[in-house]
Amino acid sequence: MLFTPTKIIITSMFLQVFLTFSVMVIMGRRRFAAARKGDIPLASFKTMQLGQAPENVQLASRNFENQFEIPVLFFVACLLGLHLQVTGWFFAVNGALFVVSRVAHSWVHLTNNHVLTRFRLFMLGCLFVLLQWLTLVATFI
Repeated sequence: MLFTPTKIIITSMFLQVFLTFSVMVIMGRRRFAAARKGDIPLASFKTMQLGQAPENVQLASRNFENQFEIPVLFFVACLLGLHLQVTGWFFAVNGALFVVSRVAHSWVHLTNNHVLTRFRLFMLGCLFVLLQWLTLVATFI
């Protein structure tokens, strides 16, 4: 079979890691560009006090931080699901949809930053991870 739930879970995890590294590159490029233009004094990087940085730099930094918040619950759920062999289609598809929602969330956050759209995508992603966790719990109750 081309796609199995296990392959979908592992691929989803890889794509979330890839998203995190992609956002890191965007953040770095924006920081370097702002520093070259003089929008961020180099001394600010010593303590990472970038509160006065341009908005696009702050958005990229915040989005990078986002990749270590709810996605941590996704990774733990996936690893636990794989370990406990709770890797059915429902679990796997919710994991994949979570990553799709995170890509969309990052896209909105790093482009037009429409807050309501971004919030809805965030909540949708949270729902997908919650469904993964409920699947894990339901399997063992």
